[in-house]
Amino acid sequence: MAKTITLIPGDGIGPEVTSATVEILRAAGADLEYEEQLAGVAGLDALRSPLPEVTLESIRRNGVCLKGPLTTPVGTGFRSINVAIRKEFDLYANVRPALTMVPGGRYEDIDLVLIRENTEGLYVGVEHYIGLEGDPRAAAESVMIITRFGAERIVRYAFEYAKKNGRRKVTLAHKANILKYTQGLFLDVGREVAKEYEGEVEFEDAIIDATAMYLVADPYRFDVLVMENMFGDILSDLMAGLVGGLGLAPAGNIGKTEAMFEAVHGSAPDIAGLGVANPSSLTLSAAMLLDHVGQPEVATRIRSALTSVLADPELRTRDVGGSQGTRGFTDAVIRQLA
Repeated sequence: MAKTITLIPGDGIGPEVTSATVEILRAAGADLEYEEQLAGVAGLDALRSPLPEVTLESIRRNGVCLKGPLTTPVGTGFRSINVAIRKEFDLYANVRPALTMVPGGRYEDIDLVLIRENTEGLYVGVEHYIGLEGDPRAAAESVMIITRFGAERIVRYAFEYAKKNGRRKVTLAHKANILKYTQGLFLDVGREVAKEYEGEVEFEDAIIDATAMYLVADPYRFDVLVMENMFGDILSDLMAGLVGGLGLAPAGNIGKTEAMFEAVHGSAPDIAGLGVANPSSLTLSAAMLLDHVGQPEVATRIRSALTSVLADPELRTRDVGGSQGTRGFTDAVIRQLA
C-alpha cells in the first residue's frame, strides 16, 4: 500500500524543483502518494496564513512531509516557517549529510553527516528590546536556552545514527570555553552519553571555531558531528560548500512521530520561472525520506542515478558548472533510472 506524504512545493523555485523531484520519484518506482499543501508566501497569498492549519493537519495525519524552499522575510514580517514546523512537531534532529557527488572540486571523497539540535539554542526566539534614556530600542537581547533533556536526546540520536550507519566517530562541537553554562551543559551531557557507547563509537569534543577551521583544512578528520542549533545551521552550510554548494545538500528533520525532509537552499526568487534551478537538494532529501519510510532500495537507485548524471559536465545544471536547465537535468536522471 502506497505511503501518503504531505507535499509542500514552496515559494520561488520551489514548485519547479518539487515537480522535478516528483517526476524522478515516480520514474524510480517510489511507492508514494502526494497530498499537496501550501505554506510560506504561497500560503499567505492563498489562505491568508504562512502556515495554514490545513497544512499542519496534513502533516499530523501523514507523519511525513517533503517540503520545497520557503521564503522568510528578512528583519520584518513572519518568522521562519521552517522553524515553526520544526517546533510544532518537535522535529528535534536535523540531519545534514555532505557527500561528494561532483568530481573535480576542491575536495574529493567527502562523506560527513552533521546532526543539529533543532528546537533549542538562540533559535527559540526569546528576544526583546531594552529601553534606555528615552530610546525604546536602545539594546536588544536574545536568550540561548539549552536543556539537559534536549542535549541528551540529540547527542544520543547522533550516536545511534553512527551505530546504525557504520560510522566510526562522533564529534561534539561547542563553545563551552566562553558560554560556560549553556554550552557547558551541552558538553557535560554529551560526555555522559558518550560513556554509554565506549568501545562502539569513538567520541571527541572540539571548540566550534576550531571545528570550522578544520572542516576546511582537513575535513577527513571528522565523521559524524553534533552540535546545538545555530552552530549547526552555520556549519552545515559550510559542509555543503565542501561538496558543491546548497544545491547538492539534503536535509531531514526527525521527531518522535513526524519527519520533514526539505531542500536546504533558499527560494531564489531571482531565478524563479526561468527553468534553471537544480532539483538535486530536494531530490536527495526525498531519497532520505524513502529511507525513512522503508523504501531504501528506491532511495539507492535515485542516488546512483544522480551521481551518474552529475559525473557528466554536459548534464549538470549551471550552479555546478554545467549548462542544463531543470528540464534537461531531470530528463537525464530519468534516463538513468530507465
